[in-house]
Amino acid sequence: MNCQIEIYLDGRWQIAASFEPYPGTLDRGIEGACRLEYDTDYAVENLGNPKAELIPGLPVDFELRRFEAWPPFLLDLLPSGAGRRAWLRRLRIQHDGPQVDWHLLTRGAGNPPGQLRIAEAVLPPPADHFRIGFPRTDILEQREDFLEYAAERGAHVAGGSSVQGEAPKYLLVEDRAGMFHAEGSLPDDQAGRFWLVKFPRGRRTDERNQQVLRNEAPYLEVARWFGVRTGEPLEYENGTLFVPRFDRRISNGKVARHGMHSLYALANIQGYGASVCHDVYCRALAQFTTDPATEIREYLLRDVLNLALRNTDNHGRNTAILRMEDKIALSPLFDFAPMFLDPEGINRVSRWEDERPGSQPEWATICEKLGYVLDSAETRAWLFSQSEKIKRLPDVMRDCHVDDEIIERLTGWLQAVAAGLENSK
Repeated sequence: MNCQIEIYLDGRWQIAASFEPYPGTLDRGIEGACRLEYDTDYAVENLGNPKAELIPGLPVDFELRRFEAWPPFLLDLLPSGAGRRAWLRRLRIQHDGPQVDWHLLTRGAGNPPGQLRIAEAVLPPPADHFRIGFPRTDILEQREDFLEYAAERGAHVAGGSSVQGEAPKYLLVEDRAGMFHAEGSLPDDQAGRFWLVKFPRGRRTDERNQQVLRNEAPYLEVARWFGVRTGEPLEYENGTLFVPRFDRRISNGKVARHGMHSLYALANIQGYGASVCHDVYCRALAQFTTDPATEIREYLLRDVLNLALRNTDNHGRNTAILRMEDKIALSPLFDFAPMFLDPEGINRVSRWEDERPGSQPEWATICEKLGYVLDSAETRAWLFSQSEKIKRLPDVMRDCHVDDEIIERLTGWLQAVAAGLENSK
């Protein structure tokens, strides 16, 4: 019992490795023992090529690797949250649990973000009479039953429903005529734009969840002003958020697929939802990115803004690296929203090692601990300079059309964040 891991490399999908959970541990799911081995032909062709690695730090060779639990990069491919629940319904599995992880991997990981996929999960294209796709208005009008609606029209949402997180998300491709298709059902030469389409968490009638989603687009524009690395602007319409994807790029009629790995995977963190310190992620960024100083400073800037705007859901799967042709770097910012409003009461997930809940981070201490990559004195002065930008955020948020209620609730908190940064010197 095994599956083939494919990678998009040199302009084509190719088998890179085989993955096999030990039969006696299948009921343990991702926590079960397993083994992984690069395909022999692939290894011969790509021996020692870092661009061919399944994830940075897993060199291409002929070794048979044995693991006590599934390699964390596979969890980036595995449906979770709303996507997992949708797949359980599609597979008519009534009882969730680790015993279904293998079935979800081999059925639901056919078109995840990034440049990896499971070969057995790739579905054939839809029948000819379904290939016209569906218009944007259908997405907006059918959002509550979009998965079933799309499936009825031959749209294989294998990857489309497997994006991770509690908010329902779909990976869609817009063709050159403006019609939408699930990723994997449209030939690359017909692709116009790649989208992630996102609906609110929970019930559609829940105003707080609607408010969180509605403010994600203006929050990104605030981040752009703040100097954080961002992608194209988001488009919000009628309770639906259209997110242009940055792991896909169309050039001269060809689609480039960038590798994309969560910080959980990069730092080799097992399982879901672990509370991991920022210090751990910074060490991973220092080890694997092309320009560690630039990326760790970018990571620091994001944490300052996450703290200031109270995007509390800052776990390791809400930040990722991109593997592009010439470098490995943090991806543009994503899933950046006023998560402190979420009805489930999400606390700040990732903190610094010495950070106490309810207190500002000890920025001066953090700068000293990052001295293995960044000059401590320069970093303290740089963080100090961010305090003035924090104080300007209420006006910037108004200019970016963030809800007035959010601005009012954050104004006092922003003063505290600015004061904390001023102490960094």
